[in-house]
Formats: sequence, structure tokens, C-alpha cells
Amino acid sequence: MKNRSKTGDGSLRPTTNKVREALFDIIREEIRDALFLDLYSGTGNIGINAVKQGASGAVIVEANKTSCKEIIELAGKLNLSQKVKIHTKKVLSFIEWAELNQLAFDIIFLDPPYHTDDMDHALSAIDRSTILNDNGMVIAEHFKKRELPERLKSLEKERIYHYGDTVLTFYTKALKQEESHE
Repeated sequence: MKNRSKTGDGSLRPTTNKVREALFDIIREEIRDALFLDLYSGTGNIGINAVKQGASGAVIVEANKTSCKEIIELAGKLNLSQKVKIHTKKVLSFIEWAELNQLAFDIIFLDPPYHTDDMDHALSAIDRSTILNDNGMVIAEHFKKRELPERLKSLEKERIYHYGDTVLTFYTKALKQEESHE
């Protein structure tokens, strides 16, 4: 199964092997025993790879029922069903549900359709929620022409990596003392 993410027209766009490999090289130290959240998952390959790279578990969120069925089958074939949980939900609904159920993640990866406002909505929802652990990180995959904010209420841009038309932007929680100076 190819690693895919949705485009604005509902079709799937591949997350290149180069970007996926770079992502896991960058987070190699942080992923050990981390709880990983893969939003706008497409085929689930990022979340499944997170577990294969040492995450204690992955929650995969994808609204497309057919894609979720394929992810469940893939997790089963790889004997990862105990560590990979799939939710067939829209991302904003999942974030609200996760917060109500007191779930928190160490790493949140989001790769929404490039030419929509989904990135802005998802980042804002994560920023307002309690689903990111204090030492956690948010990784946003996006088109190179999309500028993401330097800082939100509780998230601060930490680093950016460019791979052709694709950018990985990393956020961490802002320190409490820095928040009080605003």
C-alpha cells in the first residue's frame, strides 16, 4: 500500500519516501516509547511506521471508511493491531473526543489536504486542547507556499525542514513563563 494523503479534491497525494524517511530520522530519539497521533492519515503508513520505529502506540485518524478498512487490514498483516488504533472520524471531531476522554499524545503528525484551510483549523484545535503532552511536539506537513504561524497560544514553531514542494514544520509547547509575557 502506498503512503497517501488527501489533496483538496479528495484524491490522494503520496507522501514521498524521502519525506517519510527524513521525518523518522529527525524524530528518531523522541519516538521511542512515544504515543503517536496521525491525523489526516490517508493510508496510515506514517502511524504504522511510528510503531515500527519504536513508538509505544499509534492512533490513526482518517475520515474515509475505505481507507480505514485498508489500514486495519495492514495493521493486522503486520501484527500491529494491539499497538495501532484506527478512528474513522473527522479530525476536529476526534480532537474534541480525545480531549473529553483525556487522551494525550507525545507526537502529533498532521498532513491535511494541501489546498484547504484544514491545517489552520487543526492547528488551532490542537493549540486550544489538552491532547499534546507537555514535552510533546506537533509536526505539520504542508505545501511550501503555505506559511504557518510562528506561535499560537500554546504552540511555538521550533524548526522547519524543506523537501521540494513539501515542508515539515515542528511545533513544541511554549514555556508557561513565555506565555505570560504576551
